[in-house]
Amino acid sequence: MLRHRSPAVEAATRDGAALTIRPMAEPAPTTAREEAPPLDPGAVERAYRLHRARRAARARWHRERKWAGIRFWLVLALVVAVAVLLATRTLGEIERVFGL
Repeated sequence: MLRHRSPAVEAATRDGAALTIRPMAEPAPTTAREEAPPLDPGAVERAYRLHRARRAARARWHRERKWAGIRFWLVLALVVAVAVLLATRTLGEIERVFGL
């Protein structure tokens, strides 16, 4: 039975180099046990401040959102009140001018 080989395999066997294909990968060579990386002494404090600032920002956002809703309804009520005032004054002037 003839087996078809790639040109690279043919060239490697012709040059006399033995080509060995292992059925499974070999484990990586072990080196001396690495030490744990040095810990940054300020990292914990910085992380604490970061999360505290994020929590404060989230609370501020909720508070601003609540006040934005209150401001919206107050301004809307003011605009409606001014519109009603102008409408009644305008109708009063129309009645006075035209005698209705």
